[in-house]
Amino acid sequence: MKGRPTRDIVPKLTLVPDPYTIGLLESVEENEERTLELIRANLVDWTIERLALVDRLIMTLAIAELLLREPPPTAVILNEAVELARTFSTEDSPSFVNGVLAACVDDLG
Repeated sequence: MKGRPTRDIVPKLTLVPDPYTIGLLESVEENEERTLELIRANLVDWTIERLALVDRLIMTLAIAELLLREPPPTAVILNEAVELARTFSTEDSPSFVNGVLAACVDDLG
């Protein structure tokens, strides 16, 4: 979306996403700074700049989902993130993503 708000992009799409997807995209936008701070705070001996892009995006999406007004169960969100990492990233990514997200969940209380 490259800096353009969801509300500007969605109406122009040929196939409009379902309301949950739109809400999730809006949560990503609204919580971008908080999400990046959470990820940074929970990286051990690593920087956010060194993260694989797909891992950072998976974690960003998971945290945005955790921050929804009525999120799915935390275990479901983390499991989905791990499965995305397993499918689309490196061999070490599932455990890495799980560990960082678990720490972020603890910080969110």
